[in-house]
Amino acid sequence: MPTLMRAWILPAQDGIGALQLMDIADPVARPGEVVLKVQFAALNPADRYLAEKMYPAHPPMPHVLGRDGIGEVVAIGAGVTGLRVGDKRAVLRGATGVSRHGTFAEFVAVSADSIIETPRGWSDEQAAGAALVYLTAWQALTQWEDLPPSSVVLVTGASGGVGVASVQLGVAMGHTVLALSRSAQKGEQLKRLGAAAVFDPTNHGWGVELLALLKDRRVDLAIDNIGGTLLPQVIDTLGQRGRASIVGRLAGAVPQFNSASLIFRRLRLGGVAVGTYGAVDGQAAWQQIVATLAKRDDRPLIDHVFPFEQLPAAFDRLAGGPMGKVLLAGPR
Repeated sequence: MPTLMRAWILPAQDGIGALQLMDIADPVARPGEVVLKVQFAALNPADRYLAEKMYPAHPPMPHVLGRDGIGEVVAIGAGVTGLRVGDKRAVLRGATGVSRHGTFAEFVAVSADSIIETPRGWSDEQAAGAALVYLTAWQALTQWEDLPPSSVVLVTGASGGVGVASVQLGVAMGHTVLALSRSAQKGEQLKRLGAAAVFDPTNHGWGVELLALLKDRRVDLAIDNIGGTLLPQVIDTLGQRGRASIVGRLAGAVPQFNSASLIFRRLRLGGVAVGTYGAVDGQAAWQQIVATLAKRDDRPLIDHVFPFEQLPAAFDRLAGGPMGKVLLAGPR
């Protein structure tokens, strides 16, 4: 008979408010998989998107959300080599929390080709919350093969998980990084991370201020986590052959977008989707990410760690605009 574990269950794609804390059967390590006892899991906007039917995935219900996490290996499936029970591993990428049960649970089964060791010098909390946001930021920065070195990069929603990752990686790659943040306090933190300047997007003149700072230059690449009415303003800051990596739509749909704004400067928009990384590509990108962060001895930022029983409060914190990652501790 299977034993039971505690997990946050999404009975249907009716939003985060539908989450229920329940006992369900423990996962089993199938061939090519390992089971982790979750120590920390990280929240991402993608979790909310999936819960609200705003994400391409429609997993069988009930479902367990959670795409990031770290834990101790407690079971190893057939064909898995190089691992022992008791090893600690973090989730890198894959179907976890998307088409199969995720990390908002006591245990999670993960494909063995989608786990990573904790980078040297990182805490468990930092490793637990890093994979999705840093892979996303990396793809946003590197998907344009003709992006010159020492470009001007603008990051919206810069205090969130992908925003912080984009600032850190962009600076370490040698770009001049400009950031958007509504909070003056968070803006100062972003400057300490290496942002050359921070602008308040609620100030209607922020775009004029940005272009005045750049003088005869414009933005080469924008990484947009927000969407909504902000995206057309971001596009206005782009220079000739400028690019925009579209990561998220926290502010909703873009209203009355005028595609003519792309034509005369030959601007390009590109979507960012970490799901397009295969296992080999994901592992290779992760190694480059860790090496790039090491240039400045950077680490992921942790905003707050919530007890396992407080997942709804953790989602409230995520919606309120954290500085870095929001984590959920594993059940005690």
